[in-house]
Amino acid sequence: MKRFAGFVVLVLLVVLPVPAVATPQQTVQPYVADRQTKIDVMGEWAHPDDDTSIIGPCGVWHQQYGVKCGVIMVTRGEGGGNATGPELGPELGLRRENEDRVAHYRSGTVDIFNLDRIDFFYNQSAPLTQYFWDEQETLRRVTRVIRETQPEVYIGFTPTLAAGHGNHQQAGRLIWEGVLAAADPNMFPEQLKGPHALSTWQVKKVFSGGATAGTGGTTTSANCTTGFTPTGLDTVAGVWTGYNSPYLWPAGNTQGQTAGTPKIWQQVADEGRAAYPTQSRVMYKGTSVPACPRFGMTESFVPFQPNSNAAAGRDDAILFGATKPDPGGLPLGTLEYLTFDRFYNVAGEAFQATVHLRGKLAKGNVALTVPAGWSTDGPKPVRKGSSADVTFTVTPAASATVDQNAKISALYTTEHAKTGYTENVVRIVSAAEGRFQRWGNWKEYDEWLENTAPQANRLGRSQAIQSMGIGRTIDVPVVVHNWSAEQQTGAVSLDLPPNFTVDANAKPYDLAPGAEATVTFKLTNTDTTLPAQQNVSIPIRTATGSETLTLTLVPTSTIPQTAQAPVVDGKADPGEYPGPTLDLGRIWQGASTCTGVDDCGVSSTGEGNTAKVSWSDDALYFFIHVRDDYQSYAVTPEECVGHWQADSVEILLDPRGTASQDLKDTANTFKLGIFPFTQSGGPCWERDADNHQGYSSGALDTGNAPGVQVASTAQWVGSNETTVPHAYAGGGYDLEVKIPLADLPAAVDPNRLGLNITPYDNDDTSAPGTTTLRHIDMSTRLGWSALGSVQSDPYRWGLATLPGYTPPADRPTTPTPPNVSNPNLNGALSPQTIAQSARNGVPISGRVPTDDFKVLSSRVGPTGVDLLTSSKGSGTARAFLTSGQVAAIPVWTTSCTTDPPPDYGFTPCAITDGATPPWSPNMSGHLVKQATQEVTRGVQHWTIPLTAAQRQQLKDRGHLLISYETTKNEVQAFDLSVAR
Repeated sequence: MKRFAGFVVLVLLVVLPVPAVATPQQTVQPYVADRQTKIDVMGEWAHPDDDTSIIGPCGVWHQQYGVKCGVIMVTRGEGGGNATGPELGPELGLRRENEDRVAHYRSGTVDIFNLDRIDFFYNQSAPLTQYFWDEQETLRRVTRVIRETQPEVYIGFTPTLAAGHGNHQQAGRLIWEGVLAAADPNMFPEQLKGPHALSTWQVKKVFSGGATAGTGGTTTSANCTTGFTPTGLDTVAGVWTGYNSPYLWPAGNTQGQTAGTPKIWQQVADEGRAAYPTQSRVMYKGTSVPACPRFGMTESFVPFQPNSNAAAGRDDAILFGATKPDPGGLPLGTLEYLTFDRFYNVAGEAFQATVHLRGKLAKGNVALTVPAGWSTDGPKPVRKGSSADVTFTVTPAASATVDQNAKISALYTTEHAKTGYTENVVRIVSAAEGRFQRWGNWKEYDEWLENTAPQANRLGRSQAIQSMGIGRTIDVPVVVHNWSAEQQTGAVSLDLPPNFTVDANAKPYDLAPGAEATVTFKLTNTDTTLPAQQNVSIPIRTATGSETLTLTLVPTSTIPQTAQAPVVDGKADPGEYPGPTLDLGRIWQGASTCTGVDDCGVSSTGEGNTAKVSWSDDALYFFIHVRDDYQSYAVTPEECVGHWQADSVEILLDPRGTASQDLKDTANTFKLGIFPFTQSGGPCWERDADNHQGYSSGALDTGNAPGVQVASTAQWVGSNETTVPHAYAGGGYDLEVKIPLADLPAAVDPNRLGLNITPYDNDDTSAPGTTTLRHIDMSTRLGWSALGSVQSDPYRWGLATLPGYTPPADRPTTPTPPNVSNPNLNGALSPQTIAQSARNGVPISGRVPTDDFKVLSSRVGPTGVDLLTSSKGSGTARAFLTSGQVAAIPVWTTSCTTDPPPDYGFTPCAITDGATPPWSPNMSGHLVKQATQEVTRGVQHWTIPLTAAQRQQLKDRGHLLISYETTKNEVQAFDLSVAR
């Protein structure tokens, strides 16, 4: 870079590239990503820290094979809690983005493409995630990033409901949908034309939802998957993380490692996994041993090595056919994949399999290998050329096992003895298959498989799930489908566990080929006592197959009306709570942290967590007793969110009892998290993960729970130091709560109110070697209905009736649209995102690029930065003056004095190391100044004032980062270096 005398000039480094426009005499050239933009292995996840599984592998691939990894991060995690500081919403997003960059930076993964989608509460609903993320716009951004960076290998979450968090499910779906969309010229065609035209792109390998279990292999030497045999049908690639990294142990490290010796990549990975202090992670102070992370492949368009071949054990096997030639010898760029005319097949009935070949094809033949007892034709010839599609007839064995995938492989062999291997799976199903009729998220997922990503059927359809109140009767509809080519006649039956009856032992079906019918049973639970195990299994059987329905039994109760409204004073006076006592002492998470008989809702005297509920006028009243032996951290008003990070109680209400059926989960509910004490003395409360989350009490009250009253008997011990006693007076505390039913998102159905009450018990949360309690999640979680997903699954809450209650006639029965309160960060406000976009040319957030804005001149003067800019239209320019290393700002403090860059303070040299530097308001001191300029068409002069101290600070690698947004939401990024 050209240098000028003095500290006066800013030099333009990078702007978004503008492809040449073709003249009539020219042919438009396909877009090819340059090395600054190109990504070899792309991962995609929903939140910062979801992606830590690739830190070690990417470090090895980068160092050993020159591979460049990148990450698509759909959100920045703004919707979560903050265990270390006051930042929430966009400010938290800025901090969490940095944590993620720090975690990956040493592995060479410096490109993290944040899509700026809103992060919101924990849920288990992909449809709810689609609602908040704007499904099509998110897919558009994913597609642009893929087409722009042209990744060869794609890694990430499974799209199935097994991913748990609905955000994770949807991130997994975006992998399958993004791979399809990027290769399809009919998807987002506007990205394929104009001055910024991209080309369609075919990702070569997909690792999303694959199984990695198996036997053999090693963790003690390179090529660690050698000898590995998967127990499933997915081909598995692994990489050894015992290689030495370029990062060295500093002198005085607490692990006792010799100063100046290299850390292995597993050490770097484990340190990176801990680099998320806002998410309750603590500095990693251990010593790692080598591992062999493995990835199960679920889709491939290129030849590869099966695990039965020795080459599949190599640490670069995942790259075969994608970034490296396959050892079989076919040229890099050859496509080879296998498809079927149908995925679901019946034993003994033939189907078609087609091997697709593209590239420089030599004369040869292709043959299929099928399971034992199956038959197929071939081998079949392949002519020299650029394309071949070879179709075979495959017939499963008449005795083929039903409800199981089966692998079929293809081997293309050229006349020069070069080979290309590929494989795929089909599923054998019953001729007459009876499945519980799906509803809610399960129905929606199966529809996604059928209509959007049928290739993902190999991962399995949804499970059969339902719930019912104890002692009640429900319908159990069973859909019987004839998959065969022959008439199917038989009957459906249920295998009943104890305490259940059904209206008929069996119900008949008679189906033509391809037809289906629904038979419905009335199932009754005959025991009104909630069992210790709330989930029971009910097999559903047809003449040729079966599936198992998992039925959740939930508690039921009647909420009586009181003659006079209870006084909210923390006492249950006679007549205020005449209804039954609810047992809140069942543990649904964190049982291992219970410290004794007087902890976690029980005691040596048998006294435990309980609740009573009444209604009066138009409000519910709760009297809740919590047994607890240790008073947790006391929150400040700003920390009165994320109730699970301290002692608390949550009241959960589903007004219609149908939130799960309506695909909104807790977004259609009211959830009130109550802290029984705070540093200011009394209780505070907030709404979380519901229809209108946010602060609900005190000076920060957002008005989302008007009329709520809380009285608590808990008194703060006055200190968050463990050096003082932290016992509750009386061995626990009582809460009395009033919740106006008008605060709920819809009118209450008095015959079906979803209800749960869940105490959270945090004990000593101080970090090792310290005596100060923290606002951090180490809770034991209890409840009336106690299952692992009750915080997110209203269908697993208890059910209550309100005899005599009628909601006001004008109160709507349809829940109001959900409001998550905290907005997400706009990438145009992130210096780290702007710097990356300016460097690699991928537009901020995967949005539409523009080149309307230009920096004509720039100068650092005695009092500030003077800028002369021009624009073809209107928009907003944002400038950020930064100093030092901005790409990855350290998240820990350390006393190591020889901890050199780029190790960035990951190593402790004292047990007290691992504190978190303050982040706001200046990104730990790296943000010197920021300014916003509204831009109009034409030339503009604007100034960013600076103090002498700020000018001095910019001498340390000072940069001016500028983002520009047009009124059409188009974006541009600049990185201007402050030179001397």
